[in-house]
Amino acid sequence: MAGGSSNYWEDLRKQARQLENELDLKLVSFSKVCTSYSTPRDGRIGDPNADTTPLLNHSTQDRMFDTISVEIEQLLAKLTGLNDKMAEYTSTPGVSAPNAALMHTLQRHRDILQDYTHEFHKTKGNFLAIREREDLLGSVRKDIETYKSGSGVNNRRTELFLKEHEHLRNSDRLMDDTVSIAMATKENMTSQRGLLKSIQGKVNTLANRFPAINNLVQRINLRKRRDSLILGVVIGVCTILLLLYAFH
Repeated sequence: MAGGSSNYWEDLRKQARQLENELDLKLVSFSKVCTSYSTPRDGRIGDPNADTTPLLNHSTQDRMFDTISVEIEQLLAKLTGLNDKMAEYTSTPGVSAPNAALMHTLQRHRDILQDYTHEFHKTKGNFLAIREREDLLGSVRKDIETYKSGSGVNNRRTELFLKEHEHLRNSDRLMDDTVSIAMATKENMTSQRGLLKSIQGKVNTLANRFPAINNLVQRINLRKRRDSLILGVVIGVCTILLLLYAFH
């Protein structure tokens, strides 16, 4: 009974090691598929002369990714089942109490299973993120190519629209300049009109003042004549009086 149990344990370990080796090879291939899923090497868009052909088509890589993912998941499930059987073997009542080496071997297989599972999910997550980014970039490239292919047809129309827009802007600018000149002319004419009114007012004022000045000059002349006449009369009277006094 002990020999049969020992053979059963060794058979489980042999199957586990075989699955672990297969998983290791599958994970290496899976990692290569995921890392090769990328954009063209030079990264240029819309250059027909560029070497933009990847080593594998993305659709082919997607199929390989799905196929290897299923195979790895199946191997992980089988290895999980073997680990469960090994754990059940160690707890079977008919088996002798498990020693430290047996438990160490079981824990080692569990750790390997955990590492492979973690590596698989990490690589798969990275691949899905890269594929999502590539899908987004591909959509952007397609939009750019569509725009470029349609822009050749619309270039002439766009050019005509731009020329017409420029003509309208020039006409609008010319109208603004004309209105500005007219407003400046109006302001100059208004200023000249005010100046002429001021000059006319001064001329009228001087014309109104001239008669008063003439009257004033005439009055001054009349007063001078009167004063001269009075002075002559006084001098004459004095002279006569002196002569009369001298002869008497």
